[in-house]
Amino acid sequence: MSYRKEKVLSLTGTEVNGLDRNTLQEQCALLLNNRMHGICFSPYEGKQEPGDPISEEQVRRKLKLLQPHTHWIRVFSCTEGNDIIPQLAREYGFKTLVGAWLGEDQDKNEEEIKRLIELARDGFVDVAAVGNEVMYREEMEESELIGYILRVKEALPDIPVGYVDAYYEFTNRPEITAACDVILANCYPYWEGCHIDYSLLYMKQMYYQAKQAAPDKKVIITETGWPSEGDPLGAAEPGYENALKYFINAQNWSQKEGIDMFYFSAFDEGWKVGTEGSVGAFWGLWDHEEKRKF
Repeated sequence: MSYRKEKVLSLTGTEVNGLDRNTLQEQCALLLNNRMHGICFSPYEGKQEPGDPISEEQVRRKLKLLQPHTHWIRVFSCTEGNDIIPQLAREYGFKTLVGAWLGEDQDKNEEEIKRLIELARDGFVDVAAVGNEVMYREEMEESELIGYILRVKEALPDIPVGYVDAYYEFTNRPEITAACDVILANCYPYWEGCHIDYSLLYMKQMYYQAKQAAPDKKVIITETGWPSEGDPLGAAEPGYENALKYFINAQNWSQKEGIDMFYFSAFDEGWKVGTEGSVGAFWGLWDHEEKRKF
């Protein structure tokens, strides 16, 4: 086991970019079998989308599939059945980063915040995320978000509390940054049109920008990934081999530097085509049939 891990981590980004598909697949398999830090988890399958009923059986099936491959699970919401995920995750030995999904509906926000606090007090939350990209989506005022963050911090003094957004928001919004115990940064070279050959360097710059915004706080990369299909965005080309290269480079770097990183995502989700275009359904390490792509 230790030899395999050292073999994987000895590769640099340049070497990975020059490998053939079979070798890339082998390196990906080694990384997954050695267990990555964390992965973003949504339970939706088939024609399901947020708001649809979620069964315990489907959550258990997916968690069991991921169990040998990751230490942590990231959950995006605490309502509409998603609250079962961190509870079941504990049974399978996962640590959890659990989020309250916030937006323009204040009643829904209240429900999310209350359930996040309940789950944490019951022992199902290791890191609490108050909101996900609400500043990026312009769905809330800073003062309102800070109020929610401070409320959760007061209720959960022994659990790290943060807010998830694009890495640059923590530079642009210092009051939010100051309110967080931990910085939860999304880092996507793909969404900024970066060529795969420079994507690792760009992701490093994203991480260190967030780190510079809060040098005294831990920065966790809460999302990063590369789509395996879809249309290009600038110089960023989706594709099977590019997705493999990005995964390997990102995992090698984060493990070598001791950076906590949640990869996006566990499974392909068809519903995301409506929000992210042609690439939306193809971010998973497993496809929509729960078969490992790589």
